[in-house]
Amino acid sequence: MIKKILKKIMPPILLDILTYLFNRKYGWYGDYNCWADAQKKCSGYDSAKILERVRTAILKVKNGEAVYERDSVLFNSIQFSWPLLASFLLISKETNETLNVLDFGGSLGSTYFQNRNILEKVVRLSWNIVEQKKFVEVGKTDFQDNNLKFYETIDLYKKTENPHVLLLSSVLQYIENPYEFLEYVLSLNIKYILLDRTAFHKKEYDRITVQKVNPKIYNASYPAWFFNEKSLLDFFNKFSYDIVFSFSSIDSYNIKSSYSKGFLFEKK
Repeated sequence: MIKKILKKIMPPILLDILTYLFNRKYGWYGDYNCWADAQKKCSGYDSAKILERVRTAILKVKNGEAVYERDSVLFNSIQFSWPLLASFLLISKETNETLNVLDFGGSLGSTYFQNRNILEKVVRLSWNIVEQKKFVEVGKTDFQDNNLKFYETIDLYKKTENPHVLLLSSVLQYIENPYEFLEYVLSLNIKYILLDRTAFHKKEYDRITVQKVNPKIYNASYPAWFFNEKSLLDFFNKFSYDIVFSFSSIDSYNIKSSYSKGFLFEKK
């Protein structure tokens, strides 16, 4: 209501300035020595409210009431990641047109619902999400079907499934110890690793920041990494993973010299 009133009484240029000043409070800030120091600057988040917001948005996509969802925000058209789709289709050519995806940190199926209409036309698709316990509970109740399944851990998933590709989309930068996590998943010898929407910067070190989320999405602030690209790629190479191709991702950040990028890795 306030926004509507301001639009009526305020010159457009002044409204633009106020909008810029308001939005400038949100984004990525700081350069912290350790994760714990960054956490002290975070207000945290109400996980129950975020989960319900995500659930409501993705249910609308599932039920055909909305076209596309990302980070709980609904869009009028699907913003495809064509490199992501190309990666899946390339992999399926080696697997007799089947595709078993292990989507770590995949929420309630955002990437699945983004791509299913294309993938299911050309491959036999099994999409498996590993998430936090509460997300898994909601996922199994409201979204799970023959093609989409939810698990609390990778170990539980691997008891019955064998992935063709591990998808890490906008997740690695939110893990406290990302290299320890990578050491574990790369030791599983999954043939393909698909890294998407990952935050980098051009400094010679990995930077820890605090992300302040715009409350239009939800109220939250939490630590987030910006990786040095060479350091991360060297780590993959240590585990004998080669780059098939790299690509620019859709995200952008307010950190100077930062960029979002993705890679398709293949085990040598």
